This record gives sequence, structure tokens and C-alpha cells, in this order.
Amino acid sequence: MSHPAKASEFLEDSAKSKWHDETLWFVRDKRDTISKSIPEWEQLRELASQIKDNVLANLDQYLIEFEKNAKANNIHLHWAKDAYEHNNIVLSILQQHQCKAIVKSKSILTEECHLNPFLEENGVEVVDTDLGERIVQFLNQPPSHIVLPAIHLKKRDISEIFHEKLQTEKGNEDPTYLTHAARVHLREKFLGAKVAITGVNFGVAETGEFVVCTNEGNADMGVHLADVHIACMGIEKIIPRRKDLGVFLRLLARSATGQPITNYNSHFRSPSPDKEIHIVLLDNGRTEQLGREKFKNSLKCIRCGACMNTCPIYRRSGGYSYGSVVPGPIGSILSPGLDLKKHSSLPFASTLCGSCSDVCPVKINIHEQLYEWRQEITKDQGTNAKSISMKIANGIFAVPFAYKVSGAMMRGALKILPDSITYSGLNTWGKQRDLPETPKATFKEWYKKNRS
Repeated sequence: MSHPAKASEFLEDSAKSKWHDETLWFVRDKRDTISKSIPEWEQLRELASQIKDNVLANLDQYLIEFEKNAKANNIHLHWAKDAYEHNNIVLSILQQHQCKAIVKSKSILTEECHLNPFLEENGVEVVDTDLGERIVQFLNQPPSHIVLPAIHLKKRDISEIFHEKLQTEKGNEDPTYLTHAARVHLREKFLGAKVAITGVNFGVAETGEFVVCTNEGNADMGVHLADVHIACMGIEKIIPRRKDLGVFLRLLARSATGQPITNYNSHFRSPSPDKEIHIVLLDNGRTEQLGREKFKNSLKCIRCGACMNTCPIYRRSGGYSYGSVVPGPIGSILSPGLDLKKHSSLPFASTLCGSCSDVCPVKINIHEQLYEWRQEITKDQGTNAKSISMKIANGIFAVPFAYKVSGAMMRGALKILPDSITYSGLNTWGKQRDLPETPKATFKEWYKKNRS
């Protein structure tokens, strides 16, 4: 299914789509308010962008430096070319420790690799401990937003899910009550897990440490109670120095949720006695994206979700309409690089208004890259109905007489054609709006009459 088809399904519930739109705009508005309280906000964005430019230009060197320092800190480091290798490395570590149940904090990378179903197929129970992630896991759904995984659900929905899964009171929608029930449920899982898996927000080449940012403290709870910590990290998450963290941590939470900083910014440098830390460094198409000159800047992304919160298409069509792990504007750049045919409709799910680029904390030129992907996809698709229609239009616009005649014919046709034809399935533009009233005269005719 294409993005327009999936978006149509989401829009069938107009009340829900309106609420989704307004909720995400509320988050975007919080981002604007708090960013304006930082006089040097634009300088921070520029500095973060330059640091990421430096990383992408020297990624191989920083990765080698990170590996060297991580190993010196007694961290086990593994390299994975793709999702298959990543998942098998994680499974092998679990098998070494005879582990049949793990707790996991929020990690877009493990969603990208479809780690949960892979481990479950191999007899390992996986419990997502981020509250939003746990909610969508109960539904066997992926996250619909990279920061707000269950943003598509309302309190009523969550109350019903918890009543079924956690035996909470039927109809009790109180957030405090539901959160407490989730806490009791997850505490048991934390205490029983030998291994905890986390994502990585930043890996510091200078020190070999990595940083995990959460608002719930679930990553810390899992890691400190478990004997083994597996951190799954994309190779682009490297930053050069520890002092660079000050730049990114000031930008991340403000851009994501409009808060001054994430509640927990946990640094992991070396394992405690009798414990282990493993880092799995994943490529999975990242070096290929790095080699695409027009699209390599997408690897600067720090996964704040600000582009989703501002995007008029994402807000009105929902995360599941994209059919990709990372939805929204940034996902519409990353996904075609992984599977152009499958995700060919995504770069067109944009107004190209530039709002995504305006809010990006690392100044990725998102809307320009979406436009570039459109050119690549059009070339790849070759001749089709759309390209033929554009060639016909080009021929008409190139000849003034043809333009005049065809315009007159269309204006006349629109006056007499029934709505069943004018608003047929061929006119997707007309699904949500009416055509304007046909003007009595063309601009050229009006100009000739009124130019004196």
C-alpha cells in the first residue's frame, strides 16, 4: 500500500486525526517557546550541524578511535553489517548467558532490525520497558512516532488495553492509576532479567563511552539490575569529544518535547565488577547513504522527532501511513535509501513547505532532500501515466494557441460535467476539497479589457 492509501484509512476517523494533529502541534509549540528562551539557540544549531559534518567527513577514523577506547574500558565491541548480523550477535550473547528473558529500553535501531520478533522466534521473551513502547507492544504494533510511540492512542484506548493485559479496573482512565499499574507490572520484569538491551543516543570517540537519554529511567533500572548490558548503536551516532555532549543535550529534549533536558542522561563507560557491557555497531545501509552526496546529511539526525511534530502531512496522516520504522519527513529520506520500490511514495508525502528543515536541531535540509528523492524516483520509474500527462502538459504550455484552446475546452467541460465524473477516483485532489467556481473570463481576457 502507498502512503496516500494508508493515510486515507487514518483519515476515516476524522475526530482522531484532528486530535492527532492538534496534539503534535502542541508539542511543536512547546519546542518554539523553549527555543526562544535560549538566546544562542541558532548558534547551537549551527555548531551541532558543523560537528556532525565533521563526523560524517571522518566517520571511519572516529569509529576506530571509539572502538579502541571502548575496548580499553573493558567493553566488548561487535560490528554488524546488516540487521541479520546484528540480531544474531545479540542472540549469541543471550545464548552464552543462557538468557530466556530480557528487558529493553526504547531503541529505534532494534525496531529497524526487527529484533523483537527475531528473539521471540528463538525462545526469548522481550519486554519493552518504555511505557509507550510497552503499550504498543501489547497491541503487537510498532511505534507510530520515534519519541512518542503511542501518540496515536487516547486514554480510553490505553485503559482498555491495560484492563485486558494487566487486569486494571475497567473504564478507569486516570493516567496516574494506569502508570502505577504499568510500574508494578514492569518492576517484576526488571527484577527477573539477566540481560538488558538499550539503544544509544551518543557514542563518544574520545572516551569510548556512550550516553542513553530517557525520561522514565527505565534504561537505568534495567541495566543496573541486569548482569549484561547490550547497547545497540548505529555507526552515525558517534560524536568526537565528551564536551560536544553539551551542545547536543541542550538541543535534543527541547526539540523533541519542549523540555529543558531529558530526565535521565546516563553515561556508560565501563562495566561494574562481574558484569558485562556489549556494544553492537550497526551499518545497515548507513555507509551507502553516506556515499550519496545529496542525501548524506540525513545521517546527522539525532532522532528528536521535531520534523514529525511540525509536518502537516505526518500530523494529519499518522505514523503508520508511512510503512517504515522511522516515519515523517526524515524517514521519507532514509527509507527510500533502504528500499526504493517499497518506499517510493514517501518523498511525495510532503508539501515541501520547509518547516521540517526550520525546526531540525542539526540543520538537515530535509525538504530539499525530499525534492531530490522525487527526481530520483521519477527517473527510476521511467514512463508511466504521470510522466505521459506531464509531457502532454508541457506540449500544451509550450504553444500559446494550444494553451488557449485547451483552457477554453476545460472551462466549458467543468461547467457541464456531473460531479460523479469531476470527482471520480481519478481526481484524488477532489477527495477533501471542491474545485473553485470556473471564472467567467481568463486573466488574459480580463487584462485586455481592463489594461487601460
